[in-house]
Amino acid sequence: MKLSRKKRTILLILLVILLIVIISVLLLVGKTNTKKEKIGFIITGAIDENGWNGMHYEGVSAACKELDVELLVKENIKEFQGQCGPAIEELVNDGCRMIILTSYGYVEEVEDIIEKYPEIAFYGNSFSYHADNVTSYFSRMYQARYLAGIVAGMKTETNKIGYVAAMPTSEVNRGISAFTLGVRSVNPEATVTVAWTNAWDDEEEERKQADNLIENTGVDVITYHQNQTYVAQEAEKAGIYSIGYHRSLENSSDKYLTAVVGDWKLTYEAIIRQYLRGNSSDIETYWVGIEENAVKLSDFSILVSDDIKSEVTKATNKILAGHDVFSGVIYDNEGKLRCKENQAISDELLLEQFDWYVEGVEFYDE
Repeated sequence: MKLSRKKRTILLILLVILLIVIISVLLLVGKTNTKKEKIGFIITGAIDENGWNGMHYEGVSAACKELDVELLVKENIKEFQGQCGPAIEELVNDGCRMIILTSYGYVEEVEDIIEKYPEIAFYGNSFSYHADNVTSYFSRMYQARYLAGIVAGMKTETNKIGYVAAMPTSEVNRGISAFTLGVRSVNPEATVTVAWTNAWDDEEEERKQADNLIENTGVDVITYHQNQTYVAQEAEKAGIYSIGYHRSLENSSDKYLTAVVGDWKLTYEAIIRQYLRGNSSDIETYWVGIEENAVKLSDFSILVSDDIKSEVTKATNKILAGHDVFSGVIYDNEGKLRCKENQAISDELLLEQFDWYVEGVEFYDE
């Protein structure tokens, strides 16, 4: 028996409605069962630390919130104490398929674990270790160090500037050298004296080395590459100029001139997006700088003159126009030519083989 046209139309409408209901239910069930992507994050200190670890946590936390992914954190995981490996295992067991290692030293402990989990995407801060499932990431902090050097070079009256540094890694070495290049670009007579602490975070040693430089070498400006602000605090006590790192010193005097800072939210958002798109192995090293607004100087003290600000602006514009800090004629502090006219030092060398210092760098010997 044939159905009338009206009945066929009604039946078709009912079938469409039924199909829409079925699809809606399936989508609802799928949405209900979809779990957020989990990102693992390992740091050497505490998430509320007023320095390296706190700044990185703030950055990655904001990035994960922006991208609607779940962040699992392992804090106070010290280097070279056998803690990083177990922390990674716990994050893997908790469902993390991307794990961020925020300290340079971690990789020496966990190469075997990285190889054990080829399906896990590891991102390492300034790593020199390479594998298919490892991406090294960092900000071109040396660009902002160069700008800070201009400030220091124009403020010093003794032509002696101090630098308290953790250890001679490529990251630290290029920061010292970039800073010194900035100093001597505006004050060729100035020198930068480095005192080592051999630790990223050692309050007693950092204060001691800062005092050594201030009391024994005649420096009147000091900066540092350490996790926290102890060196700047000692400079405040001594009444000399200082330039910070990571974040500005709270309740500081006008002699705290500025700080070298990074926008870690921008960096973490970029690498997490890369992972979520399935492109985690496409880039061996992810490195961002002034061009992406990832590094800069913080607000200037009122003691930073307009002339100094003008020189910083000129240097910034040169970098934005494509001029690299490590380009042109560069000699090291032993007189060896490291870079020629119209040449630039490659990113590979800057990242992994920077085991020297530019002309003008000296070392404090107790």
